[in-house]
Parts: sequence; structure tokens; C-alpha cells
Amino acid sequence: MRSTLRLLANVKPARYLEPFAPTGLTGLQTHPSPRPTLIYLYTTTLQKLKSFPESSVYRQSTEALTRQRLQIVESTKPPGYEAWLERVKNTVGAEPERFASLLRQDGSYAAAQRDDNSDNPRGEEWDGEALEATSEGPARTPEEEARWQKAIEDSAKAESEADFQTHTMKWENEPALEAEQVSDIEKQIGAGLIEEVIQVAESEMKLVDEMYKSKAWEELEEKPSPDQWSYFERSGSA
Repeated sequence: MRSTLRLLANVKPARYLEPFAPTGLTGLQTHPSPRPTLIYLYTTTLQKLKSFPESSVYRQSTEALTRQRLQIVESTKPPGYEAWLERVKNTVGAEPERFASLLRQDGSYAAAQRDDNSDNPRGEEWDGEALEATSEGPARTPEEEARWQKAIEDSAKAESEADFQTHTMKWENEPALEAEQVSDIEKQIGAGLIEEVIQVAESEMKLVDEMYKSKAWEELEEKPSPDQWSYFERSGSA
């Protein structure tokens, strides 16, 4: 849909998609960070599925599809990803206890964006310092890069005077995917726009909880009557 709209507008496709811009689908805006969001949703779903018996058909089918899509997303890394990852490791390594809430069971770190479009874990009620707007994608001027580095270093300083931490926990967002990379992911997954893929992933993650509560892998309390699941078939008789 995005590509079609660009062609109709006869404009050169931008290198990066503008966050929260219309996608062409009513009520669906361009997601600001689709890659980390999908990785979080898929890894969380896979972790929850481990509670199901290995014999569960639902677990087997959902795991297969989720792992396939996770591999597609993880294999696509945005420009500047390695440098960003090194900065994050330095920040976390300096004071890991402050980032313990973001630590996942697989050893990776995940920061989720809130519905209010902030990256504060408590949402807007957490009156922390807002992140400044940056240049398009991973490209930054030397001045912007210096300010980012200083902010990261300041956030990693240990509290020495009190156990209570008054500094806002800062987390530098992962670099943005290029528009072409987003399009490539959409083609490989084949389920519409990446925002639609995110919606499906969110629903699947919630469905896992409901399936677990209902113990869908257990035998039916009431056995089906003979031919209950047989559909109408054309008879060979005249």
C-alpha cells in the first residue's frame, strides 16, 4: 500500500519511513520501531509456548511460523546497528542493575515503546527527560553524536549518595530500518504491511495465554459423535 501511494504521488521514495505517518490503511500509522517490536513479540510468544506440551499441535504450528518470521526480522539489521549495539553494551555493562527490568530470559535486552509513543516504562506519568529528535535514520552530525554519547555516559553513572535512583533511565533506540529493508521484510513474510504483521504478532501473543488457560491440548470433555466433523459430500447416487 505504501509503495502504491508513492507511485501515485509520483515522488521519489524516501530512504526512511516517517514514524506515525499514514500507511494508506485507515487507522494504521507507520510504526516507529518495527524490528525491535517484532523481535520482542516473537521471542515472548516462543517463551510462553514452552509451557505447552511438546505434543501440542498448536505449539508445534505456532512455533514453526513464529521462528520463521523471527529469523526473517533478526537477519535484517539497520545501518549503524553494530555501533549502536556496542554503545548499548557499554551502557548496560557499566551499571547492569539499573537495566535489570529490560533483561530477557535469553540474555538479550528489550525496550518497549508505550502506547503514548514514549519509551518510558511508566509512560507519561514518569516525568523523565524526553529524547531529542535526531537526524533521519542512523545519520547524525558530530554535535548530535557527542550529545548522545554524553547522555549515555551520564545515564550510566552509578548512584553513590543514595540507593534510590533519581536519574531517568535512558535507552538509545535501535537505528531505524531503511524503507527498502522494511519492504523486503514485508515481501518475505507475505502478510501485508509490517504494521499489520505487528498486529497479528500482538494478537498471537495474547492468544497463547488464552490457549494455555483453556488447556487446548487436553482431550475433549465430551467426545464428538460419529461423523460430527465430516462435511457434506456429493453423493455418487443419482
